[in-house]
Amino acid sequence: MFVCPPLLTCEAFRYQKEQLSDSFRVITYDIRGHGQSESSDVPLSIPLLAEDIKQLMDVLNIRQTYICGYSTGGQLALEAMMTYPDRFLGGIIVSGMSEVSEWYSAFRISLAGFISGMRLKRLLCSAISWGNADCGKTFRQLYGYSVKGNIKNLSQYYHISKRYNCTSRLHTIKVPVLLIYGNKDKSFLRYARILQRHIPHCTLHLLEGATHQIPTKRARDMNNLIRLWIRGELVAVSPQDEHVPFLSGATDTADDGRMPAKPPT
Repeated sequence: MFVCPPLLTCEAFRYQKEQLSDSFRVITYDIRGHGQSESSDVPLSIPLLAEDIKQLMDVLNIRQTYICGYSTGGQLALEAMMTYPDRFLGGIIVSGMSEVSEWYSAFRISLAGFISGMRLKRLLCSAISWGNADCGKTFRQLYGYSVKGNIKNLSQYYHISKRYNCTSRLHTIKVPVLLIYGNKDKSFLRYARILQRHIPHCTLHLLEGATHQIPTKRARDMNNLIRLWIRGELVAVSPQDEHVPFLSGATDTADDGRMPAKPPT
């Protein structure tokens, strides 16, 4: 199950649906007030959106699954794993965070929230879609669905993402977690380190030359990493280790003698 950040929709995971559906049942959805989902009269909150994930799984008759959160969508994935621990086999955090604790990310989220609050939805949708697009076709698809979102709910999602902080609870996550970041995503590397330090069973991989928008711009590398990780073929990196493997392609894995992380089957 893939979880998107504010404004973006399930279209952000088009390459995951195309490339992983041969081996997995890939679930994508639009958060309340985003894309084709109806707007929410109830103010959005991280616990509420995490409960939506659980209810969606119930409706689809999914007892357990892997959950993947992209960017601030990683907050929802983390919250869902901590709140409903028996429902998840493992988690995948892509360019995500458990808190917003440095000025650059805080500024960008605040700016997006301000723009959405000024009801400049088309401008914001255009900027975010362009930043995540790897080609013109992807831009048109991202923009076409994001512009359907409810401006009030978009703004709420930005604001709650900035305030959210679950770092002190990360130790309660007992399932394996895969962390995928780009080594050029400088402001988010601190969040990768925070998650690596506090999640008991995690595997951290950095994609060489990658920036923040991995699901669209480094989709094949990301998807191959997910395949290898679910098979238990990636090397776990201990929180105390200063060495982190860099991957130019997800078919290459580091080998430093540690036991591989083995997600439950």
